[in-house]
Amino acid sequence: MSDERDDLTPAAPGKTVHLDRHLVRALAHPMRNRMLAMLRMYGPQTATTLAGRLGVNTGATSYHLRQLAEAGLVVEDDSRGNARDRWWKSAHQSTQFDPTELLDQEPELAMGFLHGIGQTYAENMFGFIDSMQTLTPEWKDASLLSDYVFHLRPEELKALQVELLAVLEKYKTADLTAPLPEGAEQVSVQIQAYPRETR
Repeated sequence: MSDERDDLTPAAPGKTVHLDRHLVRALAHPMRNRMLAMLRMYGPQTATTLAGRLGVNTGATSYHLRQLAEAGLVVEDDSRGNARDRWWKSAHQSTQFDPTELLDQEPELAMGFLHGIGQTYAENMFGFIDSMQTLTPEWKDASLLSDYVFHLRPEELKALQVELLAVLEKYKTADLTAPLPEGAEQVSVQIQAYPRETR
């Protein structure tokens, strides 16, 4: 979550958007990626509430919301607010993208987009680390920070991804904005799988 909930797993029709060269332009700015993720995780927000969460001014969030709306990634929530108090919601639950396709079509924008995702993932991890001292023993025991290194061929790495994504699909939450069940917390599972420099 893709943040953002950026993944390669299929979702229900109409719930997933596939990034093309035009949509990646809208998400190449890291703040837009973060705002979209917040709308998906916390439900409808105003520019003011997003500004408070992000620690920026309302003018910045208003501008970025307009850019996301022009791209069709967010829409106004007509059931809330008034003329002075506009509420926005995500138009999709998750994002799919093919890094190879994006890098071929829009290399500079794709790199900006991918760097923004990496930055968000790192911020999420550091946020968790900063909160570890205040977690209950049960959540400390259930949480994981780990790194595995394998010797794999490309087809083996792809097979590993397919198996891992099947497990994640089993536990997938249909609507992240729904009230949390008793005893539950919103949990982030980040997966990065890539060849490492060996020399």
